[in-house]
Amino acid sequence: MTMFDKLEEVAKHYDEVSIQMSDPAVIAERAVFQRLAKEHSDMEDVVGLYREWKRLKAAHSEADQILRSSSDKDMQELAHQEMADTAQRMAELEQAMRLQLLPKDPYDDKNIYLEIRAGTGGDEASLFAADLLRMYSRFADLQNWKVETVDANETGVGGYKEVVLLIKGRGAYSRLKYEGGGHRVQRIPDTEASGRIHTSACTVAVLPEADDVDVAIDNKDLRVDVYRSGGAGGQHVNTTDSAVRITHIPTGIVVTCQDERSQIKNKDKAMKLLKSKLLEDKINKQANERAETRKLQVGSGDRSERIRTYNFPQNRMTDHRINMTVYSLDRVMEGEINEILQNLNTFDQAEKLKAAGV
Repeated sequence: MTMFDKLEEVAKHYDEVSIQMSDPAVIAERAVFQRLAKEHSDMEDVVGLYREWKRLKAAHSEADQILRSSSDKDMQELAHQEMADTAQRMAELEQAMRLQLLPKDPYDDKNIYLEIRAGTGGDEASLFAADLLRMYSRFADLQNWKVETVDANETGVGGYKEVVLLIKGRGAYSRLKYEGGGHRVQRIPDTEASGRIHTSACTVAVLPEADDVDVAIDNKDLRVDVYRSGGAGGQHVNTTDSAVRITHIPTGIVVTCQDERSQIKNKDKAMKLLKSKLLEDKINKQANERAETRKLQVGSGDRSERIRTYNFPQNRMTDHRINMTVYSLDRVMEGEINEILQNLNTFDQAEKLKAAGV
C-alpha cells in the first residue's frame, strides 16, 4: 500500500466519522461523541493536507494540458510557472503528510516530571544541577508553562544533589522528551585558583505525567514512610513529620516529596511521581522490545548516555546525538533552547521515516 492509498483511506474514514458525529443519537451519547470528536480531530490535519495536495495536483495537470495544447507563448510561460509552483508546494505537502502518518506518541501532550541529579564532580556538579534547573525553568517560563517543585535536596554551596520539577503545559513532553540523559559541563570553578578546567556531570530524566488510566497501583505494594523535612546544611524546613517517602516494593522504585508543609499534599505529589516513574519503566520496556527502532531515535532517554556538553570557557554547547554545536551557551543557559529542541525533533522524525519506509 502506497502513502496515497493510506491517505485515501484516512480521508474516507474522516468523512464517515463526520457523518456519524451529525447523528442525533450519537450526539446524545456523550462518551461516544467525545471519542468520535477526538478521532475526527486527530485526522483533521492530515486530511486537510491531502485535500490541498489533490487540489494542487489537479492544477498541475491542468497547467500541463495547457502547455501541451497551447501555442501562445504567454500562456505557455504562465503554465510553466504554475507547474513549477504547484510541484514545489506538492513536495512540501508530501513531506508533511509523511510525518502526519507516523504513529503518534500517546504521551506527547502530557505534563512532565523533570528530574535533575548531580553526578560526578562533587560541589561543581551540584552547582551545574542548579544551572540546569534555571535553564529548564526559564524555558518553561518562555512557553508560559507552570513549574512546581516536587522535591529538592540542596547542598550548602547553593547547588542541588537532586531536584524534581512538575512542568505543566500542553505538549511539554513532546518538546522536552529528548532531554533525558547525561549532561556534561566543562568550566573553571570559582574555587580553582590555578584556572584549571574541571569536568562535571548531571543526569536528566523526563517522565510523562501518568494518570490512573496509564498506571494502576495496588496499595499492598507500597511502603509509606514519613519523616521531618530538611533543607541545606541540616536546617529543617519545618518541625513536623510532613515529608513522605514511598517505596514501590515490586520494582524497588523510591520517591520522596517534602516541598509542601502538609503530609497529605506531599503524599499526593509523591504518588503522582511514582505513577510517572512506573510509566517510564513501562515505556522503556516497550522501547527495548523495539530495540532496532530505538537505536534510530534520539529520544531513548537512556540516563547513562552522554548527550550534551556545555563548555563555558568557549561559550559552546554541543549535542553529541546530532553533532550540533552552538556558540551561544550564555543564551542557552537562559532557556533559549528552542533551536536545539527543533533540530532534535527533525532528526528523530527523519530517522522514524527511514524506519517506517513511508
